[in-house]
Amino acid sequence: MGQDKLSREFYFPTMMFIRDLDDAAAVNGELTALIRSERARDEAGIERSNFKSLGGWHSQNNLHQREEFSVIRDRILEQGAQISRDLQYDPGCHLGIDSMWSIINGAGSHNKAHIHPGSIWSGVYYVQAPEGGGDIEFTDPRTEHLMKQAKFKPGQTRPMEAWTKVRFTPKAGKMIIFPSWLYHSVDPNLSTAQGQDAERIIISFNLSQVSGAG
Repeated sequence: MGQDKLSREFYFPTMMFIRDLDDAAAVNGELTALIRSERARDEAGIERSNFKSLGGWHSQNNLHQREEFSVIRDRILEQGAQISRDLQYDPGCHLGIDSMWSIINGAGSHNKAHIHPGSIWSGVYYVQAPEGGGDIEFTDPRTEHLMKQAKFKPGQTRPMEAWTKVRFTPKAGKMIIFPSWLYHSVDPNLSTAQGQDAERIIISFNLSQVSGAG
């Protein structure tokens, strides 16, 4: 046999950015109070990927315009600026927040698979994440890849590059930023905690490029 070398290269990766806030306890304490106050003020909320009939509450989409939510808004903008630098985006633009909202999922509530049209990046920040509160699942966007799967070694986790789904268990203080076109869903909240401690509380947002410095 010859000495040919097989190399591995990647050209169309699906990037995600993940950060754990170092001061999450203080941030989440403030956000929890703000979000529950917002739910009390606007109990009807709106319905998007959530199921109001199952108790999933979704706030209005303009929380980034409210100064009291700057505690998380400013952190999101920081991450947007870092992404712009990392990916060498046009310095004449910055990633601004199109929309920002909160979702509270009580017991049994979940979110159907969806994307976020009209934005470049979307994200979720976990304010309260009880055990069993519902994983987030991202699906391989290459539909053709799902039509025929190779067989892998039984009883062994396949290489990351061959995954067709990625799941994250929520953790309070974690922020996940992903392409807005990436399908994702949230499992039902099966937490056995009592009362408000069982609620899965998140802040979600969309980012797009805006002309000018951030």
